[in-house]
Amino acid sequence: MASAAAEHTPPPLPPPFTHTTPPPTLLTQGAEALLYKTTFLTPSTPAALKIRPSKPYRHPILDRRLTRQRVLHEARCLVKLVREGVKVPGVLAVDWESPSPGESDGRVTAWLLMEWIDGLAVRAVLERWEAWMKQLQRDADNYAAKAKEEEERVRDLMRRIGLTVGSMHKAGVVHGDLTTSNLILRPLTPSQSTEAAGEGSPSMDGEIVLIDFGLAGQSVHEEDRAVDLYVLERAFGSTHPRTEGYFEEVLQAYRESYKGANVVLKRLEDVRMRGRKRSMVG
Repeated sequence: MASAAAEHTPPPLPPPFTHTTPPPTLLTQGAEALLYKTTFLTPSTPAALKIRPSKPYRHPILDRRLTRQRVLHEARCLVKLVREGVKVPGVLAVDWESPSPGESDGRVTAWLLMEWIDGLAVRAVLERWEAWMKQLQRDADNYAAKAKEEEERVRDLMRRIGLTVGSMHKAGVVHGDLTTSNLILRPLTPSQSTEAAGEGSPSMDGEIVLIDFGLAGQSVHEEDRAVDLYVLERAFGSTHPRTEGYFEEVLQAYRESYKGANVVLKRLEDVRMRGRKRSMVG
């Protein structure tokens, strides 16, 4: 059974990408979409390709409508955020009418071509940092000397996260899946990228870029924004326990990012309370 899963092949690429050089490289395959690394216009210009294939279990008319709606919705959110100056991938091209390969009943495969964002996910940066801090703790003298500096680097990273999330909410968009896997730390120089990939304490310099808007929506409701923050807070608590104590820096920077932030943070308290009650009930 495991071998069958390993041999699973993704559906064929839509026509525009069947003869590109080099061919698209599959990065991740989820339930709703596949993400590839490809190129745009020239072989030296990388791009991210997100494909929403047809779902054979859905009625063709419903499938076509849902596929179209979802890819257009994601593209519109990204275009709006870029226009408002929020750090997200730019949209290069989108198609919701590409015929699904091998289908003759009118099914379509929608795709979205986006700017490629260099850098590591914040999740990978913090996992590497936590491993480094564990290693550092074994040497009490070095740990005492470096702990303050390391703490300030993490605080600064958290503040940048809060400002970026605040800029997204100010623009009227909620992410829907705000985790550290969907935050990219884009280095300002190539040398920082090399440093981040090495051993030791990872570089935390660079700008925060939000990615993966497949569950995003356009909303100005405080409740939706508060849920975004709650999801991010839970992500830090469950995935990066050493950084959980610094999450207040995210909220403080968020508070400074736009005028309506204080109302959202008050609503966050209600969302936390509901979350605790659900946890107690099980």
